[in-house]
Amino acid sequence: MIAEFLVTSLIVVLMPGTGVIYTVSTGLTKGARASIFSAIGCTAGIVPHLMASVFGLAAILHASAMAFQMFKVCGVLYLAYLAWVMWKESGSIEFHSSQSEIGFGKIVTHAFLINILNPKLSIFFLAFLPQFLPTDTGSPVVHMLILSGIFMLMTFIVFVGYGLLAARVCFYASNSPKLIQGIQRVFAGLFVALGAKLAVMER
Repeated sequence: MIAEFLVTSLIVVLMPGTGVIYTVSTGLTKGARASIFSAIGCTAGIVPHLMASVFGLAAILHASAMAFQMFKVCGVLYLAYLAWVMWKESGSIEFHSSQSEIGFGKIVTHAFLINILNPKLSIFFLAFLPQFLPTDTGSPVVHMLILSGIFMLMTFIVFVGYGLLAARVCFYASNSPKLIQGIQRVFAGLFVALGAKLAVMER
């Protein structure tokens, strides 16, 4: 059972989503350390969804059309805001900025909000985690918490890998401001596309 969970979780984590795209864009435009903080924020952003799933609160979100729509609208607006910021800052990257100028706290906050404002995550975990519980378990909450911890660890490791790889590409592209500007604008478009996808999602 644990092997199936690990394989399935790895596939899920590797799939490009808003968190992956934000972490990669951070690595490309702000460097390796910034991408690690982005991974921290994205991982922290799934904690409320995992806890909601473990304790059954996601069922309320699934049953309440108003709650789902509120979360969805907030998520769409935030993705639109990130797209605007990315587009506005395109071509203005300073590769030798100090740590204070980069603003690691701001990166963590952005990454956290990206995941926490996605209502689909709670519903996904509510459907995903119970599939891997032993049929004879006497403490399902404990087992789901353990699985949640494993999933979070895998998320963090994979996201760090994505970010460091992106930062490596950034290192080679540092002498081409036009390339970085193009990359930033592509990611701005991706955030718009993800926001549009979220906007049309149904429960």
